[in-house]
Amino acid sequence: MRSMWKGAISFGLVSIPIKLYAATEDNSVHFRQLHKDCKSPIKYEKICPVCNRQVSDEEIVRGYEYEPGKFVIIDEEDLERIPKSTVKTIDILDFTDLNKIDPIYFDKTYYIAPDEIGAKPYVLLRDSMKKLNRVAVARVVIRSKQDLACIRVYNDNYMVLETMHFPDEIRSTNELPPIRNVDLHENEVKMAIKLVDTLTSDFSPEKYDDNYRKALIEIIESKIQDRKIEIPESPKEENVLDLVSALKASIESVKSENTPKKAKKKKGA
Repeated sequence: MRSMWKGAISFGLVSIPIKLYAATEDNSVHFRQLHKDCKSPIKYEKICPVCNRQVSDEEIVRGYEYEPGKFVIIDEEDLERIPKSTVKTIDILDFTDLNKIDPIYFDKTYYIAPDEIGAKPYVLLRDSMKKLNRVAVARVVIRSKQDLACIRVYNDNYMVLETMHFPDEIRSTNELPPIRNVDLHENEVKMAIKLVDTLTSDFSPEKYDDNYRKALIEIIESKIQDRKIEIPESPKEENVLDLVSALKASIESVKSENTPKKAKKKKGA
Protein backbone atom coordinates (compact mmCIF):
# COMPACT_ATOMS: atom_id res chain seq x y z
CA MET A 1 0.00 0.00 0.00
CA ARG A 2 1.45 3.37 -1.02
CA SER A 3 1.47 6.23 1.51
CA MET A 4 -0.19 9.46 0.40
CA TRP A 5 1.12 11.83 3.11
CA LYS A 6 4.30 11.93 5.18
CA GLY A 7 4.93 14.07 8.22
CA ALA A 8 4.78 13.92 12.01
CA ILE A 9 2.29 13.96 14.85
CA SER A 10 3.07 16.70 17.38
CA PHE A 11 2.21 15.35 20.85
CA GLY A 12 3.31 17.94 23.42
CA LEU A 13 7.09 18.11 22.96
CA VAL A 14 7.11 14.67 21.32
CA SER A 15 7.28 14.38 17.53
CA ILE A 16 6.15 11.09 15.97
CA PRO A 17 7.26 10.53 12.33
CA ILE A 18 4.34 8.90 10.51
CA LYS A 19 2.82 8.15 7.13
CA LEU A 20 -0.84 8.27 6.14
CA TYR A 21 -2.52 5.65 3.96
CA ALA A 22 -6.01 5.85 2.48
CA ALA A 23 -8.18 3.49 4.56
CA THR A 24 -11.11 3.31 2.13
CA GLU A 25 -11.59 2.93 -1.61
CA ASP A 26 -14.38 3.72 -4.03
CA ASN A 27 -15.81 0.53 -5.56
CA SER A 28 -18.72 2.26 -7.26
CA VAL A 29 -19.46 1.51 -10.90
CA HIS A 30 -18.38 4.49 -12.99
CA PHE A 31 -19.73 5.42 -16.42
CA ARG A 32 -18.22 7.32 -19.34
CA GLN A 33 -20.35 9.80 -21.24
CA LEU A 34 -20.61 8.88 -24.96
CA HIS A 35 -21.95 10.60 -28.04
CA LYS A 36 -25.31 8.93 -28.70
CA ASP A 37 -24.80 8.75 -32.49
CA CYS A 38 -21.28 7.33 -32.80
CA LYS A 39 -20.70 6.11 -29.20
CA SER A 40 -17.42 8.03 -28.93
CA PRO A 41 -16.30 9.22 -25.45
CA ILE A 42 -16.98 12.91 -24.87
CA LYS A 43 -13.87 15.05 -24.32
CA TYR A 44 -13.70 17.89 -21.83
CA GLU A 45 -11.25 20.48 -23.03
CA LYS A 46 -9.96 23.55 -21.19
CA ILE A 47 -11.02 26.49 -23.38
CA CYS A 48 -10.36 30.17 -22.67
CA PRO A 49 -13.57 32.02 -23.66
CA VAL A 50 -11.66 35.29 -24.34
CA CYS A 51 -8.77 33.88 -26.40
CA ASN A 52 -11.16 31.30 -27.90
CA ARG A 53 -8.59 28.49 -27.84
CA GLN A 54 -7.60 25.45 -25.81
CA VAL A 55 -5.01 26.16 -23.09
CA SER A 56 -2.39 23.80 -21.67
CA ASP A 57 -1.80 23.09 -17.97
CA GLU A 58 1.35 25.25 -18.08
CA GLU A 59 -0.80 28.27 -18.97
CA ILE A 60 -3.18 27.84 -16.03
CA VAL A 61 -2.69 29.61 -12.68
CA ARG A 62 -4.61 29.62 -9.39
CA GLY A 63 -7.02 32.50 -8.94
CA TYR A 64 -9.17 33.41 -5.92
CA GLU A 65 -12.36 35.32 -6.79
CA TYR A 66 -12.63 37.87 -3.96
CA GLU A 67 -15.35 39.82 -5.80
CA PRO A 68 -17.46 38.82 -8.82
CA GLY A 69 -15.13 38.97 -11.83
CA LYS A 70 -12.10 40.06 -9.75
CA PHE A 71 -9.28 37.62 -8.95
CA VAL A 72 -6.05 37.57 -7.00
CA ILE A 73 -3.38 35.18 -8.30
CA ILE A 74 -1.78 32.69 -5.86
CA ASP A 75 1.44 31.09 -7.18
CA GLU A 76 3.84 28.47 -5.82
CA GLU A 77 6.02 31.11 -4.11
CA ASP A 78 2.97 32.25 -2.12
CA LEU A 79 2.25 28.69 -1.00
CA GLU A 80 5.90 28.15 -0.02
CA ARG A 81 5.58 31.05 2.44
CA ILE A 82 3.30 28.88 4.61
CA PRO A 83 5.46 27.44 7.45
CA LYS A 84 6.49 23.82 6.79
CA SER A 85 5.46 22.90 10.35
CA THR A 86 1.89 23.86 9.45
CA VAL A 87 1.88 21.73 6.30
CA LYS A 88 3.74 18.61 7.49
CA THR A 89 2.69 18.37 11.13
CA ILE A 90 -0.47 16.92 12.66
CA ASP A 91 -0.90 19.09 15.75
CA ILE A 92 -2.81 17.45 18.59
CA LEU A 93 -4.94 20.14 20.24
CA ASP A 94 -7.04 18.22 22.78
CA PHE A 95 -8.08 14.78 23.98
CA THR A 96 -11.72 13.83 24.43
CA ASP A 97 -14.21 10.93 24.45
CA LEU A 98 -15.18 9.64 21.01
CA ASN A 99 -18.88 9.72 21.88
CA LYS A 100 -18.58 13.49 22.42
CA ILE A 101 -17.98 13.98 18.66
CA ASP A 102 -21.06 13.90 16.47
CA PRO A 103 -20.47 11.64 13.39
CA ILE A 104 -21.67 14.48 11.11
CA TYR A 105 -18.20 16.02 11.51
CA PHE A 106 -16.32 13.00 10.10
CA ASP A 107 -15.22 13.05 6.46
CA LYS A 108 -12.45 10.65 5.31
CA THR A 109 -10.42 7.97 7.10
CA TYR A 110 -6.67 7.37 6.86
CA TYR A 111 -4.50 4.69 8.46
CA ILE A 112 -1.58 6.04 10.47
CA ALA A 113 1.63 3.98 10.43
CA PRO A 114 4.90 4.98 12.11
CA ASP A 115 8.18 5.56 10.34
CA GLU A 116 11.00 3.24 11.44
CA ILE A 117 12.28 5.69 14.05
CA GLY A 118 8.75 6.59 15.18
CA ALA A 119 7.63 3.18 16.47
CA LYS A 120 8.25 3.83 20.20
CA PRO A 121 6.46 7.21 20.51
CA TYR A 122 3.71 5.85 18.23
CA VAL A 123 3.06 2.92 20.57
CA LEU A 124 3.28 5.25 23.58
CA LEU A 125 0.54 7.53 22.22
CA ARG A 126 -1.60 4.59 21.06
CA ASP A 127 -1.46 2.74 24.38
CA SER A 128 -2.06 5.93 26.39
CA MET A 129 -5.25 6.63 24.46
CA LYS A 130 -6.34 2.99 24.82
CA LYS A 131 -5.93 2.98 28.60
CA LEU A 132 -7.75 6.29 29.03
CA ASN A 133 -10.33 5.50 26.32
CA ARG A 134 -9.61 8.83 24.65
CA VAL A 135 -9.27 10.17 21.11
CA ALA A 136 -7.17 13.12 19.99
CA VAL A 137 -8.51 16.22 18.26
CA ALA A 138 -5.90 17.58 15.88
CA ARG A 139 -5.29 19.93 12.97
CA VAL A 140 -3.84 18.73 9.64
CA VAL A 141 -3.23 20.05 6.12
CA ILE A 142 -3.85 17.53 3.29
CA ARG A 143 -3.87 18.54 -0.39
CA SER A 144 -3.68 22.29 0.35
CA LYS A 145 -6.69 22.17 2.68
CA GLN A 146 -6.60 22.36 6.44
CA ASP A 147 -8.99 20.13 8.37
CA LEU A 148 -9.83 19.28 11.89
CA ALA A 149 -9.00 15.65 12.58
CA CYS A 150 -9.70 12.91 15.06
CA ILE A 151 -6.96 10.39 15.89
CA ARG A 152 -8.20 7.14 17.42
CA VAL A 153 -7.04 3.58 18.02
CA TYR A 154 -8.25 1.07 15.45
CA ASN A 155 -8.35 -2.72 16.05
CA ASP A 156 -6.11 -2.33 19.13
CA ASN A 157 -3.03 -2.07 16.92
CA TYR A 158 -2.94 0.84 14.51
CA MET A 159 -4.22 4.38 14.82
CA VAL A 160 -6.42 6.08 12.25
CA LEU A 161 -6.98 9.71 11.39
CA GLU A 162 -10.47 10.92 10.54
CA THR A 163 -10.52 14.27 8.78
CA MET A 164 -13.34 16.42 10.13
CA HIS A 165 -15.35 19.39 8.98
CA PHE A 166 -15.03 22.71 10.76
CA PRO A 167 -18.21 23.94 12.51
CA ASP A 168 -18.89 26.57 9.82
CA GLU A 169 -18.95 23.77 7.20
CA ILE A 170 -21.90 22.05 8.89
CA ARG A 171 -25.20 23.37 7.56
CA SER A 172 -27.75 24.49 10.10
CA THR A 173 -30.98 22.53 10.49
CA ASN A 174 -32.74 25.92 10.40
CA GLU A 175 -32.52 25.66 6.61
CA LEU A 176 -34.67 22.50 6.61
CA PRO A 177 -38.46 22.50 6.28
CA PRO A 178 -40.14 22.34 9.71
CA ILE A 179 -41.57 19.08 11.04
CA ARG A 180 -45.22 19.48 11.88
CA ASN A 181 -46.45 18.50 15.32
CA VAL A 182 -48.15 15.10 15.50
CA ASP A 183 -49.92 13.20 18.25
CA LEU A 184 -48.55 9.72 18.91
CA HIS A 185 -50.78 7.11 20.49
CA GLU A 186 -49.25 5.23 23.41
CA ASN A 187 -49.77 1.92 21.61
CA GLU A 188 -47.92 3.22 18.54
CA VAL A 189 -44.92 4.18 20.67
CA LYS A 190 -44.86 0.78 22.39
CA MET A 191 -45.03 -1.10 19.10
CA ALA A 192 -42.32 1.09 17.52
CA ILE A 193 -40.00 0.50 20.50
CA LYS A 194 -40.69 -3.24 20.30
CA LEU A 195 -39.85 -3.28 16.58
CA VAL A 196 -36.58 -1.39 17.17
CA ASP A 197 -35.72 -3.80 19.98
CA THR A 198 -36.52 -6.81 17.78
CA LEU A 199 -34.26 -5.54 15.00
CA THR A 200 -31.38 -4.69 17.36
CA SER A 201 -28.16 -6.71 16.96
CA ASP A 202 -24.40 -6.24 17.12
CA PHE A 203 -22.92 -4.32 14.21
CA SER A 204 -21.29 -6.83 11.84
CA PRO A 205 -20.26 -4.98 8.65
CA GLU A 206 -19.55 -8.24 6.79
CA LYS A 207 -23.26 -9.09 6.70
CA TYR A 208 -24.05 -6.00 4.63
CA ASP A 209 -23.32 -5.69 0.93
CA ASP A 210 -23.99 -3.36 -1.97
CA ASN A 211 -27.03 -4.96 -3.62
CA TYR A 212 -27.39 -2.11 -6.11
CA ARG A 213 -23.79 -2.45 -7.34
CA LYS A 214 -24.16 -6.24 -7.66
CA ALA A 215 -27.33 -5.85 -9.73
CA LEU A 216 -25.69 -3.16 -11.88
CA ILE A 217 -22.62 -5.32 -12.55
CA GLU A 218 -24.88 -8.23 -13.49
CA ILE A 219 -26.69 -6.05 -16.02
CA ILE A 220 -23.36 -4.84 -17.44
CA GLU A 221 -21.99 -8.39 -17.73
CA SER A 222 -25.19 -9.60 -19.38
CA LYS A 223 -24.91 -6.79 -21.93
CA ILE A 224 -21.32 -7.83 -22.64
CA GLN A 225 -22.26 -11.48 -23.06
CA ASP A 226 -25.52 -10.59 -24.82
CA ARG A 227 -27.59 -12.87 -22.66
CA LYS A 228 -31.06 -12.30 -21.27
CA ILE A 229 -31.47 -11.46 -17.60
CA GLU A 230 -34.50 -11.91 -15.40
CA ILE A 231 -35.61 -8.89 -13.39
CA PRO A 232 -38.14 -9.81 -10.70
CA GLU A 233 -41.22 -7.67 -10.36
CA SER A 234 -41.47 -5.42 -7.34
CA PRO A 235 -43.77 -6.84 -4.64
CA LYS A 236 -47.15 -5.19 -4.42
CA GLU A 237 -47.60 -3.00 -1.37
CA GLU A 238 -50.47 -3.92 0.88
CA ASN A 239 -52.74 -1.24 2.22
CA VAL A 240 -52.17 -0.89 5.97
CA LEU A 241 -55.08 0.37 8.00
CA ASP A 242 -53.06 2.02 10.74
CA LEU A 243 -49.55 2.54 12.08
CA VAL A 244 -49.92 -0.03 14.89
CA SER A 245 -50.88 -2.77 12.42
CA ALA A 246 -47.84 -1.96 10.29
CA LEU A 247 -45.49 -2.12 13.27
CA LYS A 248 -47.04 -5.35 14.51
CA ALA A 249 -46.75 -6.94 11.07
CA SER A 250 -43.10 -5.84 10.89
CA ILE A 251 -42.31 -7.45 14.25
CA GLU A 252 -44.00 -10.72 13.24
CA SER A 253 -42.08 -10.69 9.94
CA VAL A 254 -38.74 -10.27 11.74
CA LYS A 255 -39.59 -13.02 14.23
CA SER A 256 -40.53 -15.47 11.46
CA GLU A 257 -37.27 -14.74 9.61
CA ASN A 258 -35.20 -15.33 12.75
CA THR A 259 -37.01 -18.56 13.72
CA PRO A 260 -35.01 -21.59 12.48
CA LYS A 261 -37.01 -23.86 10.19
CA LYS A 262 -37.65 -27.40 11.49
CA ALA A 263 -36.21 -30.24 9.43
CA LYS A 264 -38.80 -32.36 7.70
CA LYS A 265 -39.19 -35.89 9.14
CA LYS A 266 -38.25 -38.75 6.83
CA LYS A 267 -40.94 -41.32 5.99
CA GLY A 268 -40.86 -44.40 8.21
CA ALA A 269 -38.95 -42.62 10.96
